[in-house]
Amino acid sequence: MRIVCIGGGPAGLYFALLMKKNHPEHTITVVERNKPYDTFGWGVVFSDATMDSMEKWDPESAAIIKDAFNHWDDIEVLFKGTRQRTSGHGFVGIGRKKLLNILQARCEELGVELRFETEVNSDLDFPDADLVIASDGFNSRVRNAYQDVFQPDLQTRPNRYIWLGTNKLFDAFTFDFRKTEHGWFQSHIYKFDDQTSTFIVETTDEAYHAHGLDKMDQQQSIDFCQTLFAEVLEGAPLMTNARHISGSAWLNFNRLICGKWSHYNGHSHVVLMGDAAHTAHFAIGSGTKLAIEDAIELTNQFGIRGHDADAIPAVLQAYEEIRRVDVARIQNAARNAMEWFEVVGRRYADTLPPEQFMYSMLTRSQRISHENLRLRDADWLEGYERWFATTTGLNAEPDKRGLPPMLTPFTIRGVTLKNRVVVSPMAMYSAKDGLIDDFHLVHLGARAMGGAALVFAEMTCVSPDGRITPGCLGLWNDEQAAGWKRLADFVHANSDAKLGCQLGHAGRKGSTKLAWDGIDQPLEVGSWPLISASALPYLKNSQVPKAMDRADMDRVKADHVAAAIRAAEAGVDWLELHCAHGYLLSSFLSPLTNRREDEYGGSHENRARFPLEVFEAIREVWPADKPISVRLSCHDWAEGGNGPDDAAIFAAMFKRAGADVIDCSSGQVWKEEKPVYGRLFQTPFSDKIRNEVGIPTIAVGAISEADHANSIIAAGRADLCAIARPHLADPSWLMHETAKIGIKSVPWPKQYYSAKSQYENNLERAAR
Repeated sequence: MRIVCIGGGPAGLYFALLMKKNHPEHTITVVERNKPYDTFGWGVVFSDATMDSMEKWDPESAAIIKDAFNHWDDIEVLFKGTRQRTSGHGFVGIGRKKLLNILQARCEELGVELRFETEVNSDLDFPDADLVIASDGFNSRVRNAYQDVFQPDLQTRPNRYIWLGTNKLFDAFTFDFRKTEHGWFQSHIYKFDDQTSTFIVETTDEAYHAHGLDKMDQQQSIDFCQTLFAEVLEGAPLMTNARHISGSAWLNFNRLICGKWSHYNGHSHVVLMGDAAHTAHFAIGSGTKLAIEDAIELTNQFGIRGHDADAIPAVLQAYEEIRRVDVARIQNAARNAMEWFEVVGRRYADTLPPEQFMYSMLTRSQRISHENLRLRDADWLEGYERWFATTTGLNAEPDKRGLPPMLTPFTIRGVTLKNRVVVSPMAMYSAKDGLIDDFHLVHLGARAMGGAALVFAEMTCVSPDGRITPGCLGLWNDEQAAGWKRLADFVHANSDAKLGCQLGHAGRKGSTKLAWDGIDQPLEVGSWPLISASALPYLKNSQVPKAMDRADMDRVKADHVAAAIRAAEAGVDWLELHCAHGYLLSSFLSPLTNRREDEYGGSHENRARFPLEVFEAIREVWPADKPISVRLSCHDWAEGGNGPDDAAIFAAMFKRAGADVIDCSSGQVWKEEKPVYGRLFQTPFSDKIRNEVGIPTIAVGAISEADHANSIIAAGRADLCAIARPHLADPSWLMHETAKIGIKSVPWPKQYYSAKSQYENNLERAAR
C-alpha cells in the first residue's frame, strides 16, 4: 500500500514506523509543516502502561525513549501552607521535541519518507494513496473538510491556562494551589529532561479577567505567574516557547469528540488519529497516550486482517470500534479531572481541609479508587483513613489500620448512624391496601440485620390516590401505622440499624400496573383520578391529571403531615420527603412538568413554593432531634429541564427551610429523557450540592462495591451512600463487602456469627 500520514506528531510518526517495521513493502510518507527536527511544546506525559506497550511494539525506539525520559512515582500537593506527598503513581515525562526527534530518527532508519516544511491543504493532494492518516492535530484541515462525515463535537471549556517551562527541576509531579483576591490559580508541574520542567498555570475565566490577564502581553503574564508561584519556584524564572502566539498566550482547552473516524474520498481511505479524532485534557496527561495507542491499534488491525488495500475498510471499522471504547473511557476520566479543576476554588479549595483536598485531587478522574490508592501507597492511604476516622470522633491508633471511611459513624441532629451505608428506598409493589405485611418485615428486617446503618422502605404514599400502583405502601391510616411500628420494633430489637420512611405522592405517575405487569402502564381496572402541577400525562396513553388547585394543595399537605405524625409515633428514625422522579412534588420543581402561570409556576422560587410548604409543615410536626432528608432529581436529562445548577438552587432552599440532608438522584421526570449512565454517574450531583451548597448529601446510582463507597465518602463527594440493587441481590452486602477488603471488625448478628470466620477464611484462601 501507499500510506500518507498528514502531520508529524506522535500519532503519525509512531504509526508510520510500526507499519514500515511490520511490512517493509509499504510506501509510507509523513508530511509535516514544520522544519526537520524542529517542534514546539514542553514536556509530555504518559503512563507506565503505555511505555510497556511501546516496548512490546518497537523495543528499539522504546529503549531510546526510556533512556531519555524522566520517570517518577510521587505526587506532591502544595495547599494552604501544607506540603503533602504520596507515591506509587508511575508517570513518564519526556520533552515533546525529544520524543518526536526519536520517532523521526526511527522512521528514517526504517525507510519512512519524512517530508518537512510542506503545507497540506487537503487529503485530495494525495490521490494515489491507498490510505491517508489525518494526524494533523486538533485544527485538522482534513477533518474540517468533511464535517458532515466526521461529525466533530467541539466544546470550548471555561478555564484559562498558559503553558510555560522552568529550569528548576522537580522530583515529583507537583500541584501548587494559590488563592488571590480574585480566585484560585493552580500550577501543574513536572520534570521532563535533566534541565527543564513543564509549568502549566490554570485559572477560571473570572479570575483571568479580574486580574486583567486578558490585557497583558506574554511577558507580563509570565511575570504575574512568576510572582504568584514564587515560593515553589524558589527564584527560578518561567519561560515560554510560544512567542509565535499573539497576545497573552493564555488558552482555553477545546474538547473534541467525533461521531465517525474514517471516510472514503473517492480515491483514498481517510482515517483520523490522535488529536484530530479526540482530545483529552492535560489534567491527566493522556493526549500523547491516546495518540500512541491509536497508532498501535491501527497497526494491530492490519496485522490481523492483512496488509493490502482490500483489507482497509474492515481494518478501519475494527480500529474505530475498539479504540472508541478505550478513548471514551479516557475522555470520561479526563473530563472528570478537567471539571474538578474548573470548580476547584468554590467547591473544594474553599471548603475541604488539606488532607481531604489531597484525596479529592488524587481521585478526581474517578479512575483511581480507594483500594487502588492502597496498592499505590498503602502507608499514605492508611494514614488518611486514620485522619478521616478522627474527624468522626473515633480514636485511631497510629500504627494500626483505621476503619475505611464508609464504616465511620455519621451524626445528624440526635441520630447517629453506625456507618455510611444506606439501603435505598426500592419499590416492591407487594403491599395490599398499603399495609406492611410479613414480606416487608422479612425483606427490610434482613437488610437491617445485614449491616447497613439506615434502611429505607419504599416510597410510602400519604393517601390512596397518591399511590403509584395498588401494591404500594401507605401511611394514611392507623392500621398502616401499626405495621410500621411492628417493623420499627423488629429493626430496633434485632439490629443497630435505623429505620427510614420516605413519604411521597405519585402525582401524574400514579394509578399504574405493578411493575412486572407493565411498568408505568395505566390500570385498566380499578384506576383512580390523578393530580399534578399541570395537566400533562406521563405517557401518551396515561391518564391526564388534574392541575392542582389550592384545595388540592391543602389536602396533600395535610396528608403529608398526618403521615409524618404516624411515622414518628411508630418509632421511625429518619424521614425523607420525595421530591424526585416526576412524582407529585417533583412535578412542581421541573419546568418540563410545571406549566403553571400562577404563583406556583415560572421561577425557581415559584416552582419550589408548594414543595417547600409541604416540607415546612412536616418539619414542624417531626421530632426536632430526628433528621429529614429531601430526595431531588438533580438532572432531568432532557432539554428544557432542570440540571445540576437548578438542583443546587432547590437544595439551598430546602436547607434554609430546615432540611438536614439532600438525597441526590436524577431522571424519571420526563419520559423522553436521555440519561448518561455509568459507574457512579449520579455522584457528581451529590458532590456539587454538598460542597457548593454546604449541606450533607446522599449519593445514589451505580454504587456497587465497598471501593466505590469508600472513594465517595473519603473524597467528600457525599456523606452517605445509598445502595439499591446490590442490596436486593445480597441483604448482607455491607458485611460481605467489608470482609472482601480485609475488615473483620464489623459485627455480624449473633445468630449468624459462626459463619463469619468461615466466610472470611474462604475469601483469604481464594486470594492466595
